[in-house]
Amino acid sequence: MNNMHYIGFDIHKKTISFCEKQTDGTIVDHGVLRATRQSLVKWAENRKAPWQGAMEATLFTGWVYDHLLPYAAELFVAHPAMLKAISAAKKKNDAADAEMIADLLRCNLPPLCYMAPEEHRNLRRVLRYRNFLVCEAIRMKNKTSGLLMEVGAEHSKARLHGKKYFNDLLGGLDYIPESVVDLLKITRSNLEIFTRMQESLLHALRGNPLIRQRVKLLMTIPGVGEVTALTWVLEIGDVHRFNRISKAVSYCGLCSAQKQSAGKNQRGPISKQRNKHLQTVLVEAAKLAPRWNRQLAEVHEREIAKGNRNRATLAVARKLVSYMLVVDKSEQPFTPREVLEKAA
Repeated sequence: MNNMHYIGFDIHKKTISFCEKQTDGTIVDHGVLRATRQSLVKWAENRKAPWQGAMEATLFTGWVYDHLLPYAAELFVAHPAMLKAISAAKKKNDAADAEMIADLLRCNLPPLCYMAPEEHRNLRRVLRYRNFLVCEAIRMKNKTSGLLMEVGAEHSKARLHGKKYFNDLLGGLDYIPESVVDLLKITRSNLEIFTRMQESLLHALRGNPLIRQRVKLLMTIPGVGEVTALTWVLEIGDVHRFNRISKAVSYCGLCSAQKQSAGKNQRGPISKQRNKHLQTVLVEAAKLAPRWNRQLAEVHEREIAKGNRNRATLAVARKLVSYMLVVDKSEQPFTPREVLEKAA
């Protein structure tokens, strides 16, 4: 494999810088490409020697990775938070970044991160868009309440977003400006559109054969609903890449950052290096799961007794991760602890 070439890519919205090196570090080629599919195909087809490539994970990495994968002997994606050698360099530009990535690849030192298959990433994009629509729907609800409070209109917050109550409320608001009534109607219309759209996307994900069985098994865990199971499957991807529960917990952002030096071990706040989508869903699920899962309720009560409600929520979320990891890996339905004890 002495004739293998190593190529580093620095990807931006409109341009892609690259640097191609031999095993001994000799630069074979370097330059800048337009970030278009046609330019990438033309460039890749002109490569004479077999090559390996590496690029930093960014918003634009997915389509570039998919397009170059058939032409490369191997293609890798590097973790952006760990490529500190680039940002710490005195001289920093696109060409230098591409050369640094090529050097890391040539020395087998790039901090690799997981790249999910294209079909999986397409489904994950749909789920994240559904979450975006849910957030927009919540904004519309808050805006409705805010408009009513601005003009001093009395209303029931608990019933405000019910269709019948909202229509009856509008019919009785004869003492507020007409412009506010129009804005309330627009806001309500947007809310209904966002709600229908997110339900439609959720229905499409629910029936997808690629993930349907995994989601069904995860929902056998008391306290794990459809959205939590879908988020786990689509954000985790290949569950077998986590050989320990602690690694999955860290990936979900449910543990604190660790600093250990000279025999001293310090724990800071919750780490920001995490999958924020999983973290949000798991924390929200952990607040409700103890109502339906006795084991999780015991964990929650034990931590609450220590006097910190937030830590109790995190403890439940970590236990949820361990349950889902075991069920997803074993491909077997969840079995409560007491059932296992009776069987033994």
